[in-house]
Amino acid sequence: MRTIDRYVLREVTLSWLAVTGVLYAVLLSQQLAQVLGQAAERGYPKEIILSLIGLMSLQNGTLLLPVGVLLGIALALGRLYHESEMAALRACGVGPLRLLWPVGLLAGFVTILCAWAVLDLAPNAFAQAQALQKAAIQAAEFGLLEPGKFHSFAHGTAVFYAESTDESGSLKKVFVERRADDHLEVMLADRARQTISPDGSVHTLILYDGERFDGSPGNPAMRRVRFAEHGIPVRIDAAVGGKTRVEARTTVDLRSDNSPEATAEYQWRISLPLMVLVLALLAIPLSELEPRQGRYARVGFVILTFFIYSNLLSAARTWLEKGTVSPTIGMWWPHLIAVLIAAVLWWRRSPPAWANR
Repeated sequence: MRTIDRYVLREVTLSWLAVTGVLYAVLLSQQLAQVLGQAAERGYPKEIILSLIGLMSLQNGTLLLPVGVLLGIALALGRLYHESEMAALRACGVGPLRLLWPVGLLAGFVTILCAWAVLDLAPNAFAQAQALQKAAIQAAEFGLLEPGKFHSFAHGTAVFYAESTDESGSLKKVFVERRADDHLEVMLADRARQTISPDGSVHTLILYDGERFDGSPGNPAMRRVRFAEHGIPVRIDAAVGGKTRVEARTTVDLRSDNSPEATAEYQWRISLPLMVLVLALLAIPLSELEPRQGRYARVGFVILTFFIYSNLLSAARTWLEKGTVSPTIGMWWPHLIAVLIAAVLWWRRSPPAWANR
């Protein structure tokens, strides 16, 4: 590499690191507020909050890599234009095409990093976050019953209390109250134990050697039933124990699935690394400043370009999920449009010799 290539590569790399770091800090603060809100609403234990913040930041941070490359290159080259360094380089015979080499090295590294993050790291992070959330909500919904404490479950319609436990872990001297509309059930049992179905969707409280009292408030009539064994199943919400979301599935699994949702997710994962390369190609002509323009004169236009590009990709993903477009067209047409725009911008900067005749 020549001195000028190393210099430009250093400038764009430092700018990319600074921009990506700032964006990731903003993302962390947003994830912190979101997870704390969910924890307060759903009763997450405090032990998993930091893990959820980290996992969700990894999953949602993949989009920061393309925008970080675009802004990093635009800011670095904008400084070179503003301080007339690019004018000096052009006077020495260094044209825009020479910038492709150092910028391409950075874009290639970020593309590999983005591909690894999108294809492997983010799905694993999403799956782990989903498992943590499922376990936390299940624990809040029913949880492990402890003696000496009143415990509410079944969406607050039932209350449980046990006096103590024995050596085998069974609960002793159990009290359970359940309400349904105007119906009331009170159960007293000598002992009880808790079982959980293999998929974790049903928790069952089994009472032994007790009595059940059924009645309605204000009605003196009450039914009394003695039992040797009585089970109280509690089903966890379907949203908690539902099927795995498409974002948590592995890329290999998505590739063999022809459903619209899986195809859209697979093409989205492929699109983000491609987006890095296309944005790097766009960043060089977009960052060119006219004489006496401010250093940040093009930043707003660069950000607008990214938002239009990303929104087109999001629209393409939605249309693909709904079956509006075929998988062949899929999410590739926004990239094609961006590449054509980049080609026009490069042609206007450095038109071929025949265009000037």
